[in-house]
Amino acid sequence: MTALPKVATSPAYYSLVGAHSFLLGQAAWHYRPAFLRTPPPAQPKHRTFTASQHPREPEQKQASTPPSESSKSAPSPQPTALDANASLPPGWEDNPDLQNITAFSQLPHRLFGYNQHIRVNEDFKEALRQILWQFRAPIRYAFAYGSGVFGQGQASNTDMSPHPNPPKAVEEWQKGGAKIIDFIFGVSHTQHWHSLNLAQHPDHYSGLKYLPYSSAAISHVQDDFGAGVYFNPFITVNGTMIKYGVVNLDTLSKDLTEWNTLYLAGRLQKPVKILRDDPRIRLANQVNLISALRTALLMLPEKFNERQLYERIAGLSYLGDPRMNPYITSENPNKVSNIVGAQLPGFRQLYVPLIDNLPNVAFTDSRTPKESAWEKEDAIRFTGSNPQLDGVLGGASGLDLTQDLDPVKRGNMVRRLPQAFRRKLYFQYKKKFGIPGSAFSDVLEASEDEDPTGFKKREGGEFERRIAAQEDLPEVMARCVRSTVAWPATSQSIKGAFTSGVGRSWRYYSEKRAKGSATTKPSEELAKGKVEEKVEKEGKND
Repeated sequence: MTALPKVATSPAYYSLVGAHSFLLGQAAWHYRPAFLRTPPPAQPKHRTFTASQHPREPEQKQASTPPSESSKSAPSPQPTALDANASLPPGWEDNPDLQNITAFSQLPHRLFGYNQHIRVNEDFKEALRQILWQFRAPIRYAFAYGSGVFGQGQASNTDMSPHPNPPKAVEEWQKGGAKIIDFIFGVSHTQHWHSLNLAQHPDHYSGLKYLPYSSAAISHVQDDFGAGVYFNPFITVNGTMIKYGVVNLDTLSKDLTEWNTLYLAGRLQKPVKILRDDPRIRLANQVNLISALRTALLMLPEKFNERQLYERIAGLSYLGDPRMNPYITSENPNKVSNIVGAQLPGFRQLYVPLIDNLPNVAFTDSRTPKESAWEKEDAIRFTGSNPQLDGVLGGASGLDLTQDLDPVKRGNMVRRLPQAFRRKLYFQYKKKFGIPGSAFSDVLEASEDEDPTGFKKREGGEFERRIAAQEDLPEVMARCVRSTVAWPATSQSIKGAFTSGVGRSWRYYSEKRAKGSATTKPSEELAKGKVEEKVEKEGKND
């Protein structure tokens, strides 16, 4: 009996009682009777990009709505190239006003960002959406990505499927090369989301779920370590094996616009299947896409083709990624080339509208379709495998392009690079140019996107033009990308041992290494065979 007074007077006792009292109060307030509720205050009108009013974009409902109703009321956009190529208003990226955009009608125009919605088989898309409905915690933004959704080269014929009992649509779409399907879930409140998901799916989590205040611990690990993503791999939902990552919408938006880690921005620079859209993220991702295009252009010569452009874009997020280190995971060294080769139509849908809106780059190929012809299915979905279209759309290498190397125009591109990434580039050339600290402070101040009067028009000055004229610009930019990617990607991989558990992490690592070894070995054997063939021919000639 003497122990009870001690427990009652301990700080832990009052913390526990206080926490439960707070939760009970929140629950009572949430489920209060209707007569105690007051109507919400009128929302202030937010700034729109144009004076004209556009029809409201149908917004996706949350998980409380039955799937059948959602599929009827919120069909995902079905873009055509002509839709996606709608003119982008001047200055749309100078002041995107990401904090205040809450509706699709506040985007620059009604069809803005439709180029991001890559088409896939309708039954497969519905199977992916049905997976989302198995999560009661609210998912505001979601996309599926990777080789389980989009092919990366020739599929390997195998009877080994990771899916215990997949829907027929998944089997058909992945026929000959079944793979785990990767998802990213964008959420508004990290701790609240994990609290709800822990209650529904405790088996998805590692030993972190046993910690006191587990949802708070998990959200802390997610938001404060690595790239701000929490992954749960090897999870079976609707008979399908998936891996899903959870990210706060603020973290995602910041990476898309500033490139502070390039962890998720890099994934969205390649074709993904968006399953739930959000107006703020759609705008931020359009900024991300045009930033990737500018970065690739600054790293390319005057003349190039589509394949070179898209490979440069797709390769950005792999620079500095430890997974590409052959001593760690034996990732396929041809991964970038395989991605672009298999997904050329998707890259074309993402970037052709943006190419058409940049003043210093253009298609110069005589085979380039006219603007109205881009909307034809053959033009967008061409993969380079149809001999009849080889002469029309440039074959597997795509069409030829050229860019203007005028330092003024390229200086403007330098000035419009994402803020965090741009600062890294500036510091690289501060050392090379030998600019003293005081003078460089003035350069940084002039390059800020905001001042007391609002957002400034982003035009390159003398410093940016000098950078744009440097011959080593591609190498320096690649160095900046590596420094951006390396630590977040490495720390995110280390974090996986805690968030996924040792067993799941080792399984993931083993499968990646086995997959990499399987893809690199044929290449090595092929190269060895070519060398032996060459030696044999030389011997015959002798």
